[in-house]
Amino acid sequence: MYKVPAQNTGKALIAGAAGAWQNTAAVTGANGHSFAKALEHVIAANAANKFIAYNNIPPDIPKVETKSNSKGVLMMNPGGADEASWIVHTIPGFPKALRGYVFPPAEIQKGHLLICLTIKESEIDAIAMAIRIATPLIYHNDIPDAEINSRPNLKKLVNGESRLTPPLTVTRQISTAAAAGLKVTIYSKSEKSRYEIYRRVLVKKLKATIKVWTTRDKTLKSDCRILGRNIKLVISPIAVDGQASSLENDVSQWLISEPGNKFCAIDKPYHKSQTKEPSMAVCIDDATIFGHFNLIGQNVENCT
Repeated sequence: MYKVPAQNTGKALIAGAAGAWQNTAAVTGANGHSFAKALEHVIAANAANKFIAYNNIPPDIPKVETKSNSKGVLMMNPGGADEASWIVHTIPGFPKALRGYVFPPAEIQKGHLLICLTIKESEIDAIAMAIRIATPLIYHNDIPDAEINSRPNLKKLVNGESRLTPPLTVTRQISTAAAAGLKVTIYSKSEKSRYEIYRRVLVKKLKATIKVWTTRDKTLKSDCRILGRNIKLVISPIAVDGQASSLENDVSQWLISEPGNKFCAIDKPYHKSQTKEPSMAVCIDDATIFGHFNLIGQNVENCT
């Protein structure tokens, strides 16, 4: 779901019906939109759903020092059913674990991106491996010890065994739970790698030119020096199915590959400072999703 600045509704791409954007109900309410449904057992207790929630700005907690910018929820059914999901988003102070649905009012004025992947429980440890390299700030964990102890990377994640342990970068592939599931690749780097994630990780791993929607600093620019490995910056403003968004108020960071079919959400902007910080990208290989974002990001800066 993409919520553009100053709108309390979003545009959603739903599994099985991603051919067109769908209008959502107001994100300020707890009903009628896909993410309220996805979070229904995060905002209220349910024995069939236990989860880890992480956010560099956790809800109702005074400012905490962290170099992470990752935000998400990893959840599972600890019972017999093979049910799990992973939510990746950009909203600070959200969601409030087991304390009701509250979309932070100040965030309505900003653009946000939310991704929900329904997965099999067998994918949890691969996700945990990628997440832990990015050293997220976990503010809630009620997954039973038996489930954690059976997954070595999940155990390291919740125990904070991330900062000092190699490797410097991690690539993990997962797929969503549907029969014809999405192919998803997670790329993460530790702060000790000193890598710039867009050039040193994503361009290299995707083996393609990328078109990037993100704020940019005065140091990193569009870069077309290497044939087929360019970094092209999408021009602001953009339109998401007719709704306008600009870099001044949109805090999402995403890219599309050229040639196509890859769409990635990244937790850090295209700033030189992130070379000294952990970072993570979630990349989806799907022609339909790519097509929507390729239309949004069709205009790019001149590149040399």
